[in-house]
Amino acid sequence: MPRAVSKRSEKGLEKKPWKLLLWTAVAGLIFGLIGAGEYFEDMLRVARNSFHEHDASGQVVVIKVDDQSLRQYGNWPWPRRMQGQLVDRLTAAGTKQIVYDINFSFPSNPADDRVFAQAIERSGRVTLLTRSRLGPNDGKRIDSLPLPMFARHAQLGVSSVEYNWENAVWRLPYAATIHGQTVPSFAAAMAGAKGSPGSNFFLDYSLKLQSIPAYSAGDILSGKVGAKELAGKRVIIGVASELLGDGYFIPGYGRSYGVYVHAYGAETLVEGRPVDLGWFPGFLLGLIAVAIALLRRRSIEALVAMSAATAALVVAPAFTEAHLIFADVTPGLFVLLVVASVLGWRKYRARGWVNSISNLPNLNALRAHQEGRSQALVAARILNYEEIVATLPSDGERQLVEQIVSRLKVGSPNRVLYQGDAGIFAWFEAPQQPFGNHLEALHALFRNPARVAGLSIDLTISFGVEVGSGRSIANRLASALVAADEAAHDGLKWKYHDPETLETASWRLSMLSQLDEAIDRGEVWVAYQPKLELGSKRIIGAEALARWTHPEKGPIAASEFVAAAEQHNRIGKLTDFVLEQAVGAAAAINKRGVEFEIAVNLSARLLTDKGFTLRLAAMLARHSLPARHLTLELTETAALTNSGEGLEMIARIRDLGVNIAIDDYGTGLSTLDYLKKIPANEIKIDQSFVKGIADNRSDRLMVQSTIGLAHSLGRKVVAEGVEHRDILELLIEMECDIAQGFAIGRPMSLDSLTKRLASDRKRSAA
Repeated sequence: MPRAVSKRSEKGLEKKPWKLLLWTAVAGLIFGLIGAGEYFEDMLRVARNSFHEHDASGQVVVIKVDDQSLRQYGNWPWPRRMQGQLVDRLTAAGTKQIVYDINFSFPSNPADDRVFAQAIERSGRVTLLTRSRLGPNDGKRIDSLPLPMFARHAQLGVSSVEYNWENAVWRLPYAATIHGQTVPSFAAAMAGAKGSPGSNFFLDYSLKLQSIPAYSAGDILSGKVGAKELAGKRVIIGVASELLGDGYFIPGYGRSYGVYVHAYGAETLVEGRPVDLGWFPGFLLGLIAVAIALLRRRSIEALVAMSAATAALVVAPAFTEAHLIFADVTPGLFVLLVVASVLGWRKYRARGWVNSISNLPNLNALRAHQEGRSQALVAARILNYEEIVATLPSDGERQLVEQIVSRLKVGSPNRVLYQGDAGIFAWFEAPQQPFGNHLEALHALFRNPARVAGLSIDLTISFGVEVGSGRSIANRLASALVAADEAAHDGLKWKYHDPETLETASWRLSMLSQLDEAIDRGEVWVAYQPKLELGSKRIIGAEALARWTHPEKGPIAASEFVAAAEQHNRIGKLTDFVLEQAVGAAAAINKRGVEFEIAVNLSARLLTDKGFTLRLAAMLARHSLPARHLTLELTETAALTNSGEGLEMIARIRDLGVNIAIDDYGTGLSTLDYLKKIPANEIKIDQSFVKGIADNRSDRLMVQSTIGLAHSLGRKVVAEGVEHRDILELLIEMECDIAQGFAIGRPMSLDSLTKRLASDRKRSAA
């Protein structure tokens, strides 16, 4: 299984269809040319005959030299004078044609032969058997003709047939060349049909055997059957006794005799001239269907094409054969069966090994890739993947992945990418590859936003590399992902896996299970970073920030446990805890007569939590805090929930009177359209731009234009990351509303914040 997946992945998840199509076409051609499906073709034709069974015309009558006749008139061969009597009886009965499926190429008693010859001359409507075959004499042709004295006043008819392994005759010739003369077959002679030597036609075995009139030769000789039954009919005389041989298999009925085969042939030509389309049209139909199935990527289209072709090949002949149009269908069915089997086998083998969204091989396939043990493993993590996907329409994730994959394949178009959940991608590289330059180039590609569903989306990516070790691929992948997370945490583009971090990785795995208990035990607390109103130079609020002091490991970075809780859908309890503390703190401060606002970060995951607004309203009521004093900050990408539950949730929050702020503005989808759609009260410019306004003209222009745009839309602007006095002065010149950062105050406890507010009030009073 792993080897199959890896081989398939060498040319992408789905194999190029041309190779399979070509080999199938060649196999189908060989199948048709050698007639490999003859057995199944016959079975299908017999089954179809049952749908259009019908009676014979009755114009062809079989006269049987059967066991009853032999008991009446003695053993075979009968004296030729008896054959003369039979001809006379049939002529007197008014038959239109008398055909003998009996060999008269050798002499018997001269007197008897003369009697038979005279009867033939008197009748003038007798057709005698001639045959042509290849004999054992070095493959030379041996023709058998009736005695000249018989042939002089008789027509000749060919009785030669070709039969298969079952001793069944499916086709009869129209005519044959005997001694340079064109002689019609018995069937053609009786039906008055013309055809060139070497051409043949299909027998219509949907005729009911019992509907062909048949009488014992003994009853003709005794006069029991006469003009009433025979007048105007074409009769064929032949042996119908197992003692005499000439047995054949009649498809759909069982064992019978050659005389019936010729009767079937005559009745078929009485109905019309059969058309034999051969095997190529069915083969071509099957090939077209499999070409559609292989070239179309959607499984439903492939299924429809192949199912329709199969139904046409199985069912349609039942209607065409009712009108004597015959075609072989097994080559077409063979082609369909081959491709269906291959596709079914591939799907079975790929089950559980393919990402259902992108059709890329998944991490199960990567773990089973044995050749990867000797290669380096590179892991890429889209850090804001789930946050982005939460904002996209139903088909947006596939488009997003396609753009991610196209960028990751730059420089290596044949690279096999494996996709995991939550924005994880991985691939193998030769260990000697210069990872640094290539990964930095890939990282640079992701600076340009992706376009999905008409939206411009920034992608945040980090890379991790595990060069190689004796550990399993599953463990190596985990190490590469740890390295990618560390690179993101340290502000790096990529990072090698450090074996010494395995202990840290173990801690991270257990961290989430400890977080909920840490909240209950009081290890998690809330710090408050003050916000300065630049116009009045006073502290008007603070941002509430979660902090965790572990009893053994000490302070845990918020970027570590908050991000982990968000990625693993454990952010709800942490957010509720921070909100409860922050709302309570803001309520306490406001009760002292100070207008004070509190801001809390809101995860994009909670935009789909239907119970969030109810819990939020209950908190505000419990602490008696007016909703206008609370601001919920959403990251820019999370705020761009331009349809569905996200926008509805934001609207419900605004209906409560709570303010909305767009956090980290400038790092995501900076468009006027979303500023208009999202009902935000304020915009927080990301610190990566604010920190550079003193030295970088582009950052200064970006901040200045954002302030102007926000004010024109009636929104306040908060600049975060203000760490120096000169930046604060520039923001005042730009008429920024609020500043936040180390230059104003570091995150602090509630007691420290309360003292800071009291001190500021005393200075203002003085």
